[in-house]
Amino acid sequence: MKIRILLALAGLAVSFAVPTFAQQTNAPDPKLREQFFTDTKKFDDAFVGGDAAALAAHYMEDAVLVNDDGPVYGREAIEKLYENLFKMVRFTKHLSAFDQYSPHIIGTADNEAWATGEWTQTVQGQDFGPLEEKGYWTCIYAREGDVWKVRVNTWNRLKVYSPPPPEPAETK
Repeated sequence: MKIRILLALAGLAVSFAVPTFAQQTNAPDPKLREQFFTDTKKFDDAFVGGDAAALAAHYMEDAVLVNDDGPVYGREAIEKLYENLFKMVRFTKHLSAFDQYSPHIIGTADNEAWATGEWTQTVQGQDFGPLEEKGYWTCIYAREGDVWKVRVNTWNRLKVYSPPPPEPAETK
């Protein structure tokens, strides 16, 4: 008898909790998507331009970037990471895809927002490339005044591949 009552109470708790959680996921303001679109375009342009300072400006002072090599803590260290990267390679394309799903603004709460998306890039090194790369990213943003900055950024790399070689010329 006690088990049935406990199960009934648990069922009621879950039935009340699910609508509560559903209400907590606020639909983001359409203007927020526009702001993120504009900001991400600037990010992509800075990537292609090799501008580490402009990239780092997108991050909060105490931001964390988690990449294939592990976490990088703080805006200053993130800027240094990009400076070192741009000494080794050049990017001729960097796109954080924008379509109806990417970036996907998952939700907002007060002065925070979180989103996911895809990225693609073309990278050229001194001894390799061009290589096409792509993957996915996740960001947690926080508002500093009227500006949204990245608090946490993670990304992965799915594929690295060389473009196919050109077809050989026909000989007669």
